[in-house]
Amino acid sequence: MTIKGAAETRPVIALAMGDPAGISPELTARILALDDVRDAAHIIAIGDRRILDEGAKTAGLALELQNASLDDIGDAGVDRHVFVDLKNLDPAEVTRGEATLAGGRFATQNFREALMLAHSGRAQAVCFTPFNKKAMRFAYSGYDDEIRFVSDVLGFTGKVREFNVLEKVWNARVTSHIPLSQVASSLSIAGILDELDLAHACLKSAGYDNPKIAVAGINPHAGDGGSFGMEEIDIIEPAVAAAKARGYNVEGPFPADTVFLRALKEGFQAVLTMYHDQGQIAMKLMGFDKGVTMMGGLPFPLCTPAHGTAYDIAGKGIADVGASREAILLAARMARRASALSAVA
Repeated sequence: MTIKGAAETRPVIALAMGDPAGISPELTARILALDDVRDAAHIIAIGDRRILDEGAKTAGLALELQNASLDDIGDAGVDRHVFVDLKNLDPAEVTRGEATLAGGRFATQNFREALMLAHSGRAQAVCFTPFNKKAMRFAYSGYDDEIRFVSDVLGFTGKVREFNVLEKVWNARVTSHIPLSQVASSLSIAGILDELDLAHACLKSAGYDNPKIAVAGINPHAGDGGSFGMEEIDIIEPAVAAAKARGYNVEGPFPADTVFLRALKEGFQAVLTMYHDQGQIAMKLMGFDKGVTMMGGLPFPLCTPAHGTAYDIAGKGIADVGASREAILLAARMARRASALSAVA
């Protein structure tokens, strides 16, 4: 289902309310009030209206939404965003700044329903305001991260990876949530090439026709010719060569301490790093309030702000909507491009 807007087709985005004890209710309200978000996408927000109204009160907003159930979404109008009230959390059960089972149940249920909307074709993308992993684990014992939850809910067995996205550069990574002590032994030519395949495909889906990707080394000074480690020579360089043979616009490995400077200066659209914090530190320094986490490899775009639940400022009315806004707009761009490619095919 897509919605015809004034100038172009607006994709439908399912937006799941995140952890109720943090800034998620406020961010959800702020997103739903933004004019550019309304122009870019038709949103189906999912949660408890009482929790949303608390967030709107915190943000000083009066929201005009159309209410609908999961069964009658198709009959809802398109002039206003839609809210699906699951009536799944009494505000009296929320303790600001505290991860709880109730909060985890609320967030996991909202997320599950949003995923199923996209899975059934009633939405073209999914977004969510920040979750708290501790609360999510209270409610779902197998919850390692969002990727695990999405795969479980959808029965998806393909490769899914997190990308951190800023306006000027993306960050892809070869390893993610594993101990640093295991990173070097986890690298392989095939594994790095797989990540370059996925990064190339995701960047193209976001509108980069010939994405330029820089690859970071793992050792100081990218190994300095083998003086500080052989991973660059034995693993990373052959993977880059194999990617070039596939026609990818990829270069490296470059020293990790300067690769992002090089990317910004030389117009790389993405940097592939070897482990989690190697890229995260740089990305958050460059744009903590605008960073987006995008999960690539799924049948539909899935985006969220890269920051967390910010328990320390919950209820204060000062949450910055910048990253949440960017998440929605990125998901909308990717969904529009996917629809356009499907129409051509």
